[in-house]
Amino acid sequence: MIRVPLFLAFFLSALSFVDAADRPHVVLVMADDQGWGDMAYYGHPKVETPNFDDAAAKGIRFDRFYAGAPVCSPTRASVLTGRTPNRSGVYQWGYPMRPQETTLAEVMKSAGYATGHFGKWHLGSVRNTSPSNPGKNGFDHWVSAPNFYDNGATMSDEGTAVTFEGVESSFIAVDSALDWMEEKVKGDKPIFAVIWFGSPHSPHIAADEDAELYASEEEKDMNFLGEVTGMDRAFGKLRETLTEFGIRDNTLLWYCSDNGALPRVGSTGGFRGNKGKVYEGGLLVPSIIEWPAKYPEHKVVEARAGTFDIFPTVLDAAGIKRKGSVPMDGESLIPLIEGKADRRGMGMGFWHSAKKGIGTPSEEWMQELKAAQAKGEDLPPKEEVVAAMELPNPPESVESLAGHSAWIDGDWKLHRIVDKKGKLSFELYNLKDDPYEEKDLLAEESERVESMTSALNDWLESVIGSLNGKDY
Repeated sequence: MIRVPLFLAFFLSALSFVDAADRPHVVLVMADDQGWGDMAYYGHPKVETPNFDDAAAKGIRFDRFYAGAPVCSPTRASVLTGRTPNRSGVYQWGYPMRPQETTLAEVMKSAGYATGHFGKWHLGSVRNTSPSNPGKNGFDHWVSAPNFYDNGATMSDEGTAVTFEGVESSFIAVDSALDWMEEKVKGDKPIFAVIWFGSPHSPHIAADEDAELYASEEEKDMNFLGEVTGMDRAFGKLRETLTEFGIRDNTLLWYCSDNGALPRVGSTGGFRGNKGKVYEGGLLVPSIIEWPAKYPEHKVVEARAGTFDIFPTVLDAAGIKRKGSVPMDGESLIPLIEGKADRRGMGMGFWHSAKKGIGTPSEEWMQELKAAQAKGEDLPPKEEVVAAMELPNPPESVESLAGHSAWIDGDWKLHRIVDKKGKLSFELYNLKDDPYEEKDLLAEESERVESMTSALNDWLESVIGSLNGKDY
């Protein structure tokens, strides 16, 4: 499939840029499967996260921040597009992002930023020949894995397989990013870096120094908690080195996770559900912003927001104005941060489709590529990944995707659930009074159910239109 350049050209024609010297550096960091409760600052009784705790105590902490979906690839698409993931065909884990989408990296690059991706990609192949690799989506430099990756992983360095023997997984991403940044800070371009950890996705294999902290725990807990602490150490190195580079004050550093907690080992903080569920435990994630030059005072934001808001918030922070008509699900959070609003202006929609995910075994695929390149050969992207980038044929419908969707309006959350037999049901919760979604108020709030159902149906139809190519 050929990228459609007119969409990006139209998007960029509606932008205005502030002077490069006034624009912040932007670093987006994301965990893989860290739940809302997997932080010491939220009261986890065992995990040690001193660097995350420090950032949460000094920066802007979002206490009700939602992943764009309850699984990984879709949420990552929401970050890069500002749109709910089904709009771009990223229904489930392993689906690639369609080339027609305009990514945040493409916009930042066109605005004069140096752009880099480091760590988990999971939005398509990371091979040179792939139309869905990070380089084809706006990143000047990339050291990326097709999916989650572990200690000593083999990564794609702009298409070349490189093994990082003996390196803890989170440090693979952070060290690669810092090596790139060290050169870029000498130039005149601001930096846009995306650092996506492979932890604490299973299998959990903590580095020895992190595992030692939890030696008294069962092995599964020791390794899971150790991986979270490994991320914390890498995040601490990132913050310290940004200071050494002299850019930390004017860097917008944003941390979050890609979905809610893992069952058995992870913590939702008591919220209902976990990874893969559209209930709060599957969507709520930790989120922290640090930007000392702009927001030197600590603040807690209790309003609900999500990963689709990252795109417009970053553009707003960088002085980049978007005036296009392509449907966006995110909005700038600057008014919330600055106390000019007490809630988002739009409702928030979520749609976990009934489609199955696509297997993307990162290390296996990277070793295949490494072996081929050792022979002087290269490999094409996987056929199933390329096929998934095509527009739906026949077109999709709300019925064909089915699954579990939800609409949040203020403190109210309406669920639309289609089970495996096709039976449709609804549930309604007041998240302020009932944050754990225990008391279904569907029968007591008929007028609210009617209005929220209408809003949800309108949103679902809009998403289907985007999915079927209406926006391109």
